[in-house]
Amino acid sequence: MVDDPWSSALHRLWQAASRAEEVAALADDVYAPLLATPGVHRVVGTRWDGRQVLRYMRALSAGSDTPVIVATTRSMPGAAVREPGGEPVVDRVEAAGLDDAVWPEAEFLREAPGGSVVSCTFRLDQRGWAALTLAVDASADLAAVESRLTQAVDVIVACHTGILQRGREARRGADDALLAEASLQMDSSLDVEDTLRRVARIAVPAVADGALVHLARGEGPEFVAATHVAVQQQRALEAAGRDDPWLAALLARRGEDEDTVFLSGAALDGSPFADPTAATTATAATDADATDAADAGEGHHPTVVSVSPLRARGRVLGTITFVYQRPEARLPDSAFLRSLATRAALAIDNALLYELRRTAVLSLQEHLLPSQLPVTDRWDLSASYAVGDPMLDVGGDFYDAVLRPDGSIALLIGDVCGRGAEAAALTGLARHTLRTLLEEGTDAGTALSRLNRALRQERASRFLTAVVATLAPQADGTVLLSTCSAGHPPPLVLRGDGTVSEVLSGGLLLGVLDDVSYESHQERLTPDDTLVLFTDGLTESREAGGTFFESVLPARLAALRGSDAAHIAESLARQARAFRDSGQDDIALLVARWTGLPPDSGLLPPDHRLEQAALR
Repeated sequence: MVDDPWSSALHRLWQAASRAEEVAALADDVYAPLLATPGVHRVVGTRWDGRQVLRYMRALSAGSDTPVIVATTRSMPGAAVREPGGEPVVDRVEAAGLDDAVWPEAEFLREAPGGSVVSCTFRLDQRGWAALTLAVDASADLAAVESRLTQAVDVIVACHTGILQRGREARRGADDALLAEASLQMDSSLDVEDTLRRVARIAVPAVADGALVHLARGEGPEFVAATHVAVQQQRALEAAGRDDPWLAALLARRGEDEDTVFLSGAALDGSPFADPTAATTATAATDADATDAADAGEGHHPTVVSVSPLRARGRVLGTITFVYQRPEARLPDSAFLRSLATRAALAIDNALLYELRRTAVLSLQEHLLPSQLPVTDRWDLSASYAVGDPMLDVGGDFYDAVLRPDGSIALLIGDVCGRGAEAAALTGLARHTLRTLLEEGTDAGTALSRLNRALRQERASRFLTAVVATLAPQADGTVLLSTCSAGHPPPLVLRGDGTVSEVLSGGLLLGVLDDVSYESHQERLTPDDTLVLFTDGLTESREAGGTFFESVLPARLAALRGSDAAHIAESLARQARAFRDSGQDDIALLVARWTGLPPDSGLLPPDHRLEQAALR
């Protein structure tokens, strides 16, 4: 078997190419076997960008282990004649006839013995090309030299293509991870303003150096969020997002675009993103090298701006604008920006829809409750309602206070099983039925029975609980409390001395059986006694350890002795929400404090020390 050193070297070169992370790492594996070819005295490699700017030159002579390496940014417009098209191009020329304006390698090639040159130019990618040039003498087999040169170039091109492919795969993996993280971050909030701020923050600096988010409004784009890697530039970016007419006009035109647009150079003239050094640089650039230095210069990169429409469910919600001050190779592609914009648009749309739903639900909830409670000179009345469901379905809790013909006042509170439209319909039916009957003077037991009959006739699929408390002032200054319950949590009475007692109550749920009667329980209230009615959302609020708020409610209420009705209602609702680790039921409270005197005669001062002690 004949030993072929070139075949062995080529095999090693392919192996090295499969492992290389940059083309320059192949230099030793390429240059040495080429120099071992008979008649080859020198190898020179050059690297060019698409503007005929020489970026790199490496020369190695036979018998030497030390290459000459030149890193530069030399502009050589004459080299355009050598720039290859799609396939590698091999040329044979004489070293003496090389034009220095076209061949920067000439200074190395002329020094080599022999005087002939074999050069292969080849394209690496859309942005750049390269040349591998050999100085040979008359003894060289030019056909063999050309064959080896083109084989070496094939390895270099394959290596570069593989590096680019691996880089694209790595970037794609990073992009996918970023998109997944962006979705999680943006979807974790249903607040519109917070979602918009998250959209801007997620992209910087991973995607761009700055980001602006605008919503589409009838009167034009509305600025909502901006961020930048540099604090000073962020302030300028925010100002541009709010007030710059150039940007407003751009976004108004681009809002309906189907895809991302990129703007740079002259397209940014008159914008807040125009390069302020461009005019100075152009004036100062008296030769090509000065232009190159300014272009490359010390970390400065031309500004690029992209605008992507935020489109979700067939409508444009706004735009996201990215500002880049980085090398072209690090700019994201349109597909990635389109995916990011789509995810951001869906998150924003979800937040907007949630906000609309929240407004609608709260408005409906308000219409299911009394707009105000009666105002009397002997009763201090107040209520509190807290929505517990994060999905914002309409709850079934209700309350009301009714002045009756005999001078008494009737308090009612109830809870329809479940949530949603059907629960809301039964809530309206129950409250308005009880209110109408009680206003007409119907006693509480009869009113509950008639409501039960109405529910059965309507074939309601849900049951509900309710309690009616009738408060009738007596001649001796006390109040006769008559309580009638239909399976509802029993009310509590906070006495003037701070003791808390439970009002006896019972009765069957409403809407379960056809003919049901309800009995009343009676007891007395004295001035400064407070009656507290509530739904089970209060008592069933549960902390992480499993304890229900019901177990601490008497002590928490006792600590509110001397407080007015409004403070008691709001404090208990607030404490239950803070106590709650699980449970999403609404909380409704209705509080009546019997003063026996006009409000301007004064209340006992609240003892906030008792309240704070109860919270410990």
